[in-house]
Amino acid sequence: MASKDRVETVTTRTGFGCCPKPAAYTPGTRDLLKGGDPLPLQCSPTSSQTASPAKQPASATYLPPTLTTRCHLRPASLCQANGAYTREQFKPQATRDLEKEKQRLQNIFATGKDPKEQKRKGPAVQEEQPAPVLDRFEELVREIQERKEFLAAMEALGQGRQYHGIILTEISQKIREMEDIDRKRSEELRKALVTS
Repeated sequence: MASKDRVETVTTRTGFGCCPKPAAYTPGTRDLLKGGDPLPLQCSPTSSQTASPAKQPASATYLPPTLTTRCHLRPASLCQANGAYTREQFKPQATRDLEKEKQRLQNIFATGKDPKEQKRKGPAVQEEQPAPVLDRFEELVREIQERKEFLAAMEALGQGRQYHGIILTEISQKIREMEDIDRKRSEELRKALVTS
């Protein structure tokens, strides 16, 4: 519904290129904007004319509910009345069966042994025999043999040139290690023969 009051056109500079765009306000809106009063909280959606709300003092400004500074603390007397300051009494409880502990201690003093340890041990389990310790010299002989087989397989595939230098270097390192082992064994054998 249109108001019968005269509508005043106000020019505002908005939009691209600062093109003037006229804005039309009713006299009631103009008065509201000039006065600086807050906008009404409720408005009837069916009519544009409503009864003007009671004017609030200028110092009281409307804040949304999330911005209100209302204190949500309860007074101490209310907390005390609800029992918030009463401490819960400690009630000790046994964490283990005291009778079993007494029996165990009696058995330890009587026999000198803890019956729980005897139960834990259970039947004697035969220890597995450890795998025979491989001699490092024999391992080196096996590794040299594996490298020779690898080099032969690569030569059969036509890639022997690519691996020839690498494999020969590894084999020579293994042979040097074998020579060191042989030298140490010879010295140990001489010492053992001299001392006996």
